[in-house]
Amino acid sequence: MIGAVEELTNIIAINYVDPEINQIIEGVPARKKRIEKRFTGNEEFFLKLKESFTVPHFPIHHDVRKREPEEHYIRALRESCSRFIKPAGDLFSGCTFFFDPSDILKPCFFKLYRINDAEYLFFIKVDLGFRARYGTIIRWGTNDTTPEYETHFLFIEALLIPLESINIVDDRIESFVIRQTISETWIGEHGRGYLLRGIWIDDELTRFFTRLFLPRDLHIYPYFPFICKYKTMCMNLIDLAPCEREKRLPLLHNALAFVSPHMRIIESSMKSEKFREELEVFQTLKKDVPAEWNDVFASIRIRPYLNGNNMKEFAVED
Repeated sequence: MIGAVEELTNIIAINYVDPEINQIIEGVPARKKRIEKRFTGNEEFFLKLKESFTVPHFPIHHDVRKREPEEHYIRALRESCSRFIKPAGDLFSGCTFFFDPSDILKPCFFKLYRINDAEYLFFIKVDLGFRARYGTIIRWGTNDTTPEYETHFLFIEALLIPLESINIVDDRIESFVIRQTISETWIGEHGRGYLLRGIWIDDELTRFFTRLFLPRDLHIYPYFPFICKYKTMCMNLIDLAPCEREKRLPLLHNALAFVSPHMRIIESSMKSEKFREELEVFQTLKKDVPAEWNDVFASIRIRPYLNGNNMKEFAVED
């Protein structure tokens, strides 16, 4: 799959950068807005914006081999970005948009950070797919287009990802090479025929990393600050302002240095059993984690509640 953001490789390709969308980002004043942060009952993170925005029709069919977007698609995306970037405050401050042909309903944004000699990627994916309980349809879609809808809710994933290198061609970033610290997270399959499913330990590693660097008595489900993705340990961000990203970067840098020498033992443990805090490797590492690392997330509180549709959600309070 040419040009895709693929979790099966360690490459994030930057094939197309749109100047008009990046001008929209540059035109937003760099000021912090207080934005409500929530999780759905299915652990999806979203922001509840004070101003609503409209998501226009998008084409459903797309050739993933095309490195550059179709003109009608990029026009619709520019229109959408102009509507949700400003209400999001400084969430996108300093970021650059790029096109990922593998999933055209999830526009991507990035910014590079450096600490000592290591480089990290701040990587945002915005999910513009319609959710029935989180938007109002303005015009119905067709077999070829998504519905046009209005919403206050911006679903996103924001990560800090360690990088091995950056490929630059003719002064243009061509791709990012992720520093993979985990050898393999696939451990087999179960089921038969159409019910055959892969078995992965990403979720177990996520639980291991998060509990390792949180105070023992702090429970902030469904937020996992440290997650296993792209065969490495990433930091999952819910405080997205530039100053907050920079505060979290040293912690990820130090946490990776702390855990990487023990990664093969951790992998082996997670492949043989589910995560639990009583595991010997966890207890051994936990007692050596500096106390100040545990305190970084100590102020976060997650409050469960029922929304207007009587569905469970979680509010982030910090």
